[in-house]
Amino acid sequence: MERILEVKDLAIDFATYAGTVHAIRHVDFHLDKGETLAIVGESGSGKSVTMRTVMGLLANNARVVSGSVKLAGEDILHKSEKALNQMRGNEVAMIFQDPMTSLDPTMPIGKQVAEPLLLHTKATRAHAMKEAARVLALVGIPDAQARLKDYPHQFSGGQRQRIVIAIAIINHPKLLIADEPTTALDVTVQAQIVHLLKDIQAKLDTAIIFITHDLGVVAGIADRVAVMYAGKIIEYGTVDEIFYNPMHPYTWGLLEAMPTLSATRKRLFAIPGTPPDLLTPPQGDAFAPRNPYAMKIDQEQEPPFFAVSKTHAAATWLLHPDAPAVDPPAEIKRRKQIWAQKEGNHDYR
Repeated sequence: MERILEVKDLAIDFATYAGTVHAIRHVDFHLDKGETLAIVGESGSGKSVTMRTVMGLLANNARVVSGSVKLAGEDILHKSEKALNQMRGNEVAMIFQDPMTSLDPTMPIGKQVAEPLLLHTKATRAHAMKEAARVLALVGIPDAQARLKDYPHQFSGGQRQRIVIAIAIINHPKLLIADEPTTALDVTVQAQIVHLLKDIQAKLDTAIIFITHDLGVVAGIADRVAVMYAGKIIEYGTVDEIFYNPMHPYTWGLLEAMPTLSATRKRLFAIPGTPPDLLTPPQGDAFAPRNPYAMKIDQEQEPPFFAVSKTHAAATWLLHPDAPAVDPPAEIKRRKQIWAQKEGNHDYR
């Protein structure tokens, strides 16, 4: 399998008036051709900062402390701004959360979709506009040719998101980063956009990183999931492993907070407390103050990753051989029972 992206030991600080914020703290992950990786976590967990690093779009007050970000084998952290400009929209493209802030309200959408092709190739304007119409039709814009001269305000929210996707894919990038692309959309349109991304992936064989705080969306698009908290990845695995055999208490909280038809609570669950201040990252496990299963060691030492399977690992002391057995929440036990039945293993801890 061709490795498209490999991030190793990535650490990023931000200089602020209050001091240095340790926003990304030694993150590792990879992505192969044609694969979809979902990165999930609360706001402020570091998801978008990590992906902006992959795009070479870090703010001026950001500093890469350590690590490498290799796109198709080349470390982009050492590329010049000219090389990064050539890379963006050509090898890697990003779909942002709000299409209205991504699209220029004063420019017809045909020109906006064609622009990456004109910037990165020797295409003529006529060819670029022809390609723009083809790609707009591919993403599901009706009468695409006739609508090239229309402006963003003449489209619905779902259609505007499809236009943003068209801009991202017109140059057939190796990597497509979707930064919460369904957040501003209703549930029906969310499902349509997720289906569209999977369809595009199948046709173009591109790799996708899907950033979200909504685990419900993840189930329909991801092959693997990485859970982020306080600037670190704290659990990763296949989508089934994360949904049905989660091991980190933070992942338990995210899953409990999902509305489900099987839920017995009258009110939605919310993880108590707030994420830590990364001006002074806490000693030990950053999730310990919000973790009802925290032990003394959680206050003192940061947990390493413990392997659950060849594809699944979690950074929690609960997986240490000497850790006491705990009783997970009812919703997590229900999911683990489904996993145990599926795997033919009735010893679900």
